[in-house]
Amino acid sequence: MAELLIELFSEEIPARMQVRAADDFKRLVTTKLADAGLAFTDAIAHSTPRRLTLAVTGLPVRQADVRDERKGPRVGSPDAAVQGFLRGAGLTSLDQCEQRDTGKGVFWFAVVEKPGGATVDALPGIIDAAIRELPWPKSMRWGNNTFRWVRPLQSILALFDGVVVPGSLTLKTAEPAPEASEGNVCLGGEPTAVTLPYGNTARGHRFLAPDVLTITDFADYQQKLAGAFVVLDREARKARILEQANALAAAEGLALRDDPGLLEEVAGLVEWPVGLIGTIDQAFMDVPAEVLTTSMRTHQRYFALETSDGKLAPRFILMANRTTEDGGKAVVAGNERVLRARLSDAKFFWDLDRKVPLEDQAKKLAEITFHAKLGTVADKIRRVEDLARDIANEIGADVAQTIRAARLAKADLVTGLVGEFPEVQGIVGRYIAYEQGEKPDVAEAIADHYKPLGPSDTCPTEKVSVAVALADKIDNLVAFFRMNEKPTGSRDPFALRRAALGVIRLIVENKLRFDLDRILGLTVTTRYFDANSAWRSELLAFFADRLVVTLREQGVRHDLIAAALASRADWNLVRLLARVDALAGFVNTDDGANLLAAFRRAANILRIEEKKDGHAHDGVPDAVLLQVDEEKALAAALDAARTASEPALAAEDYVGTMAALASLRGPVDAFFDKVTVNADDPALRANRLRLLAGIRRTLNHVADFSVIEG
Repeated sequence: MAELLIELFSEEIPARMQVRAADDFKRLVTTKLADAGLAFTDAIAHSTPRRLTLAVTGLPVRQADVRDERKGPRVGSPDAAVQGFLRGAGLTSLDQCEQRDTGKGVFWFAVVEKPGGATVDALPGIIDAAIRELPWPKSMRWGNNTFRWVRPLQSILALFDGVVVPGSLTLKTAEPAPEASEGNVCLGGEPTAVTLPYGNTARGHRFLAPDVLTITDFADYQQKLAGAFVVLDREARKARILEQANALAAAEGLALRDDPGLLEEVAGLVEWPVGLIGTIDQAFMDVPAEVLTTSMRTHQRYFALETSDGKLAPRFILMANRTTEDGGKAVVAGNERVLRARLSDAKFFWDLDRKVPLEDQAKKLAEITFHAKLGTVADKIRRVEDLARDIANEIGADVAQTIRAARLAKADLVTGLVGEFPEVQGIVGRYIAYEQGEKPDVAEAIADHYKPLGPSDTCPTEKVSVAVALADKIDNLVAFFRMNEKPTGSRDPFALRRAALGVIRLIVENKLRFDLDRILGLTVTTRYFDANSAWRSELLAFFADRLVVTLREQGVRHDLIAAALASRADWNLVRLLARVDALAGFVNTDDGANLLAAFRRAANILRIEEKKDGHAHDGVPDAVLLQVDEEKALAAALDAARTASEPALAAEDYVGTMAALASLRGPVDAFFDKVTVNADDPALRANRLRLLAGIRRTLNHVADFSVIEG
């Protein structure tokens, strides 16, 4: 067994693209190896800022022999059929075929055995195709090349069983080179190509070890890169970054602020991480901490530090990509100088913005267009105020504070600080609101009304914040649905999926017991867009889809959600989810599973018979026609189940409701065992079909059992 080692060495690959690119390259190469009949033991992909590496172990030196067997025409068939068969099999005469009795006659069979070729012969095409098919989000050309890649490729290492794979990557096919002839007339020459040949060399760190390294295999590659100041394994780089950062922080009596996203990005920026610690000028520490960390994180990729009480410390950690003779002093000084310039702008805007009342800032929103068909941001705020007031009344929030928070929620959008740092919108408004004497619930709602921004974001719990956050998101959803600007499979420019998921989380996590459909009805206005009766049902269907997505991620079966949604027009999500939980518990019991099977049997019989009869059998069974003990028992059990389940359902005792349904299992099983539904007597048959309809009706009163999967 042999090893295949490939390294694609280039200029710096964007950090966000590296892991995906390494995985894609691994997928492409291994898929093509499998397609060529080349099995392997393992494949490992690595990425650094300047290289994608793939090591495939356990490859055979030769491809397996291929035996291709084809069945042809019956012996004695017309010559045209025989000749067509031979051509398709790549044969010239029937002497190369054999006859076989298949039990249905004697047929010609062609057996073609192709010896497997050397594995190395298949590799150049596989490598070339994988490189060209890498799906980069963005790519470029360089020089005069026609080949596109994420960054200029500099070299390709390709070794199989310790030997260079013969081949190269064509970067450009040039025009034919002119050739001189007698009389100085230029004649067309042969086309030329600019290629990047496969080799056995790699390079270490750009500055610390730029010399060429000759490689023999993956173990040698790893060892020589480690000696050339390159940490090949991404997880090892992350561990090294954390180890150094934590040590530097601990030496100052501080703690590293957890930031997995930044750690991932920094691991894609350095091949040899060297941690250094810098200082934030004390003059900037009165700027909101979120602004400081945003500037450090987004613009400079610095790690923030915290004091023992969780406050932002006036220090930061950066990861250099090399060691220096002065121990990094010049690097730290340069980074402090850059940060000082950025934070000077932040402090200037912060000092300026605090002097303007938020009420005055909010008036400027009338100058900002929210959407061409929806007016300005000020128009949106007026709609949000009205809806937030109604929601506040529903959930018991302070109405006056809710209206005030809604009015000021987006006032910081016109501040200089948010203009410079858009990531802190809402947060800046909260700080200014506190400074200007707004009540805490109002100030917190200004920051929280954007939440939750995603599945990992926290959900507001204070009632004023919840009311404003719901109003803002519901207004967006209603407005864009009424304009028919709904998300598609590939586009969601107004982030409506995120808004719907946010509404669901706000309602469910805060256990808000109101009807979502009725809240949507409170938004009815035609001031900026035409009325459209379809939008409401479409939006509710959209919410249902998002609810299914949310619960599926939590392990809840989608069919149970659909069953609970379909059976009752109930958009109290807290009540709906309680019913889903009870239904899930029920169908996982023996009684539930058997009753579900009986329901399907009853529903199938009814569907066939009702189609045949041309009408439904939904009436109440006639007690006089109940002749067999088992049908009498079923009729009594259905009455008892309805009597027990309806008050339990009304009281939201869904466990009790399911227990009432479970009592049907025995009578239903006995009915199907002992009773013939399609009796010869038409009246008796119709009465028994009405009993089956009673099973369907009783179960569907709780949930639509027809959509529940087995």
